[in-house]
Amino acid sequence: MDGLAERFIQNPLLRPADVKASMPGLKVACLLNPGVFQFNDKTFLIVRVAERPEQSEGKISFPIINAAGKTVIKEIALDDADLIASDARVIRYRGVDWLTTLSHLRLFSSDDGIHFSEDPDYPPIFGKPGLESFGIEDCRVAKIENTYWLTYTAVSENGVGVGMQATEDWKHFTRHGMILPPHNKDCALFPEKINGKFYALHRPGTIDNKNFIWIASSPDAVHWGGHKCIVKTREDLWDNARVGAGASPIKTPQGWLAIYHGANHEHRYCLGAFLMDPDDPAKVIARTAGPIMEPQEPYELEGFFGHVVFTNGHIVDGDTITIYYGAADELVCGARFSISKILNALIFI
Repeated sequence: MDGLAERFIQNPLLRPADVKASMPGLKVACLLNPGVFQFNDKTFLIVRVAERPEQSEGKISFPIINAAGKTVIKEIALDDADLIASDARVIRYRGVDWLTTLSHLRLFSSDDGIHFSEDPDYPPIFGKPGLESFGIEDCRVAKIENTYWLTYTAVSENGVGVGMQATEDWKHFTRHGMILPPHNKDCALFPEKINGKFYALHRPGTIDNKNFIWIASSPDAVHWGGHKCIVKTREDLWDNARVGAGASPIKTPQGWLAIYHGANHEHRYCLGAFLMDPDDPAKVIARTAGPIMEPQEPYELEGFFGHVVFTNGHIVDGDTITIYYGAADELVCGARFSISKILNALIFI
């Protein structure tokens, strides 16, 4: 079903070499999973920029944010018996999981939605000490009335949770802290209130690694309740290991359409879709059997972590949805879809 995706011929749109490191001693290892919004007649990507030091022989080194808010480098000998470093993204040392990179967020703008450059008028957004000391990742943006709500993954030695900030001008931010505690991520707000409430998709984790999509509601977008599990993994299909929300659901006459990512036990990430009731989004009424997009291009198959397409940002224009996505956990790319064709691919439950 990957024929639904019309990839940009200009892909990749952004590469690590296009971005300058935030400080001496670090290099940009990868660009990942941009949030997307429109502002001042431009398309903006809020890109996760992941950095790490140059690696020296016999050691693994990685950055963190210390209690004073400074980025510092930790080093561990590769032959240390307490080190587990089989994953390019995460290492485990003496019972603690550390990230091999430290991520922050940067804004890139475009007049045509294809050619992006970093916008000097809007500074980077860095994590703070404490609950963001391992960085902030995978920002999703929802514009509700005049406010842009940013939800992102906040990472520290205490775990992985959902952080939130809000802005109207992208220069002044109100920080709301961690709105969903560990383990939780992939939080996407609906773009409007439903029956007077805010709604959001999110993905709590469990000790038995059941990574499902949940929904929650809120009176103010900050305090959340009414949690309900709505989309689960499927044992014999492409999304048998984990599922998580993409960007804000899309309002259609048939209901709320959500693009989501799913992965199998070989860590192959694809995109699928499901449809929620227009008046009660806690009811899922349809879902695609197969992926609407799967990694197949060389830039999606080979990279920092290959065989990955992952989105948390899009622009809707009539029947066209332009999805911006991370490819192989290293590059930023784009693809267009027809909303009506995605709806036709759904199987009603």
